Amino acid sequence: MEKLTKKELETLQGLQREFADAKLTLGELEVQKMQVFQKVDLLRKAFAEQEKQLVEKYGEKAVINIKTGEINGEDK
Repeated sequence: MEKLTKKELETLQGLQREFADAKLTLGELEVQKMQVFQKVDLLRKAFAEQEKQLVEKYGEKAVINIKTGEINGEDK
């Protein structure tokens, strides 16, 4: 029975390993991407809730300077 040379077999096995590792990495990245999307969604909801509370307290026309916390154009 004919066989690959040692070098051919090692090259083929190495490529197979690298391919499997690359697929595993892609899967891990996909899981991380889903986790980031979930975090963004939670942050968006928290931001909307905070915004709602601030609108109730300071009015819809209030403009808040995010750096200083100063409020301009208050309704209340």
